Amino acid sequence: MSDKFDVVVIGAGPAGYVAAIKAAQLGLSTACVEQWLDDKGKVRLGGTCLNVGCIPSKALLDSSYKFHEAKADLGVHGISVSDATIDVPAMIARKGKIVDQLTGGIAGLFKHNGVTAVSGTGKVLAGTRVEVTDKDGNVQVLEAGHIIIAAGSLPINIPPAPVDGDLIVDSTGALEFQEVPARLGVIGAGVIGLELGSVWGRLGSDVVVLEALEEFLPMMDQQIAKEAGKIFKKQGLDIRLGARVTGSEVKDGKVTVSYSTADGEHTEEFDKLIVAVGRRPRSEELFSTDSGITLDERGFIFVNDFCETEAPRVYAVGDVVRGPMLAHKGSEEGVMVAERIAGKPAQMNYDCIPSVIYTHPEVAAVGKTEQELKAEGVPYKSGTFPFVASGRALASNDSDGMVKMLAHEETDRILGCHIVGPSAADLVQQVVIAMEFGSSAEDLALTVFGHPTLSEAVHEAALAVDGHAIHIANRKKRK
Repeated sequence: MSDKFDVVVIGAGPAGYVAAIKAAQLGLSTACVEQWLDDKGKVRLGGTCLNVGCIPSKALLDSSYKFHEAKADLGVHGISVSDATIDVPAMIARKGKIVDQLTGGIAGLFKHNGVTAVSGTGKVLAGTRVEVTDKDGNVQVLEAGHIIIAAGSLPINIPPAPVDGDLIVDSTGALEFQEVPARLGVIGAGVIGLELGSVWGRLGSDVVVLEALEEFLPMMDQQIAKEAGKIFKKQGLDIRLGARVTGSEVKDGKVTVSYSTADGEHTEEFDKLIVAVGRRPRSEELFSTDSGITLDERGFIFVNDFCETEAPRVYAVGDVVRGPMLAHKGSEEGVMVAERIAGKPAQMNYDCIPSVIYTHPEVAAVGKTEQELKAEGVPYKSGTFPFVASGRALASNDSDGMVKMLAHEETDRILGCHIVGPSAADLVQQVVIAMEFGSSAEDLALTVFGHPTLSEAVHEAALAVDGHAIHIANRKKRK
């Protein structure tokens, strides 16, 4: 193997493997360093997302929802399913097969595009060199024309509830339960906590979610967050806000959690406890002190809008830099950087990055929230449309939630869209495209949407921005 490459990428998660493939497609000799190993000791590509994050969690979310439908929702369609059961090990095994298929697919794409996969832990040295240490301690140094750091992130651990991998687990451990916990505790009501709580709640766990913050989903539009909270409560998730965990004790196969609220101290006993309080950048021991790379106060690698670090010809993308920790954000940063290295004037629009919580119903958003627009003093107008007024949603017996559209009061340009409801992840993408092209709410209102579709809810919300919705009574607009 050559030790000189045009581009060396550290990390083979969504940001790293996409950057590596794109760089190779652009004619650059490319190596991708990855420390993850499979059970046979071979390099495993895909990072957190494909191995223990986005993909396996969605597999369990879909499996658990199908079970929930069979148990609780099919009767309304005239379908009777008696004594439905769940084989948890089989569900987990299916998830594993999907992961194997996708990670193996990346290996195939590397081979097809001429990317060299290097097994080991990468460290950036001065002079655009990458030191790689393999599992046996052997060290080699790769000479790089450019370096792309895509090292990803790790779950945050908290002292009051140290993860033991058995009764107290992080998000990775929560994907491997071999039976349904009778009583499940979740610390953190963010994306990961809600998704994992939903999986095991649908399968029969009594789920209690402890969230230290007083507001539910504070980063989401609060009208949508409140609507989502009502729906999750109706589904049986016991979400306790303002509940700060102060300690935990493992005894006799149970976990006792102590937490404080405004009205005092409390304890709860669980069969399993998931710690899902967020993730942190994987930036420790990633570069030498003379590399020229710097970190901010939160441990993120400092970069500019084009993901350039302070070290010449060294870039950083994905979870290890500022911005939301989203796989698609990292992937697009990887593409941008590869194109810039190849001499193309690429850039990213950070105002049009969608975010999704894959509960059911899904919660999805792009752009500004109403509270952000108020705080910034931006004049805006809004329109909402409930799925209960959607013929397609009613036909599917899936009519919880709404679409909310925000547009500039004067220019009508779309500023944000927020959805809780069926297929929200796919519906919001229509608005992402509209925003990318600078569309107005009127542009969407004048677009023909197929009938009957869930997409019509987006259309109606756009119409409602100016009080022109057809299938609901319009609010009187302020003058």
